[in-house]
This record gives sequence, structure tokens and C-alpha cells, in this order.
Amino acid sequence: MSKNRLEAFSDGVLAVAITLLVLDIKVPDPATTTDLGSALGHQWPVYVAYVTSFVTIGIIWINHHAMLSRLRQADHAILALNLFLLMSIVLLPFTTSLLSAYLRHGHGQHLAAAVYGGSLLVMSILFLTLNHHILFPKSHLLSPQLAQERRTQIIRRGATGLAPYTLATALAPVSQYLTIGICAAVAAFYALPIASGGSSG
Repeated sequence: MSKNRLEAFSDGVLAVAITLLVLDIKVPDPATTTDLGSALGHQWPVYVAYVTSFVTIGIIWINHHAMLSRLRQADHAILALNLFLLMSIVLLPFTTSLLSAYLRHGHGQHLAAAVYGGSLLVMSILFLTLNHHILFPKSHLLSPQLAQERRTQIIRRGATGLAPYTLATALAPVSQYLTIGICAAVAAFYALPIASGGSSG
């Protein structure tokens, strides 16, 4: 299959996922709000979760483009793995909403953080799996061909996200703020030019 349809479909799914994130940011009700500034400030967990997830999906989009740009064409296995990756990305608006809703509550906040960190970990694993499948088992579909050293370098760079996402998920029972802080740090790291280029989000 031509990779153009794969890229177009993936871009559409990513665009929907990243757009859905903003739906959690609510306009304070003028009928019940006496201090607009305070009401807006009260929503800070929503802003933090929104920015973290928006940057994460944005970096995934950049790296996804770099990953597919190496392909000459796609086969059934690549299409299937890409679908699983997109499924994990589309889940992020829900886990982001869950985290922002429970971040400051006295119950459920640790589980919400674990679900959020876990969703990013699963997404990162699926991205790495697809990238590895393209770079190694299906390296004959690459255009131009890449040396094994270069392909290994790309995979190693992409794998750097797995450890902090695992840590963020594991620390959720301790502090939900540690989880969101680590996830935000990972997003900031992958936003750097040195970390982009088809690694992982």
C-alpha cells in the first residue's frame, strides 16, 4: 500500500485527538462566578494536563512523520501496528480529562495519575514497536536504506522515554504531582530539536 493513505489517515486521527484536549477547558459561568480571575486560576490542573498532553501528541505527530518518511511503502503489519498506536493516542483525551478532574481531589487522584502515566507508557511502547518493526524486520521497505548503526541509534533514542513513563506510573500511588511532573518533563525533552527525528513521544 502507498504510504500516502497511511499518513493521511494518521494525520486525521492525530488532529482529532489533539483537538479534543481543549474541550476540558471550561468557560466559567457568568451567572455563578463573582471573580473571573479566581475561577480561571482554579482550573490550573486542567491547563497543566492540557499542555502536557498537547505537547506530547504534537511530538508524536512530528516523530510519526519522520518515521513514515523513511518508508517507500507500507505493508499489512505496519498498517496494523499503526492502528494500535493510533488507538493509544486517541485514548489520551480521556486520560487527560481524568487526571485534570481528580488531580486535586482527596480520592481517586492516585489512580487517575496511574491511568494517565500508564496511557503514555503504552503509547510510547507502541510507537517504539512500530518504529523497530519498520527499521529492522521491514528495513527493505526503507528509502533510502539506513545503516544498522543509524537504525540502532534511532531506536535507542526512542527508548529513552520508556523509563520515565514507567517511573511516572509507578510513583502515582505516592504523588499524582510527581506523575504529571515527570510526564511534562518528558514532553519538554522530546520538544527539543536534539530529541526529535522519529524517536518516540
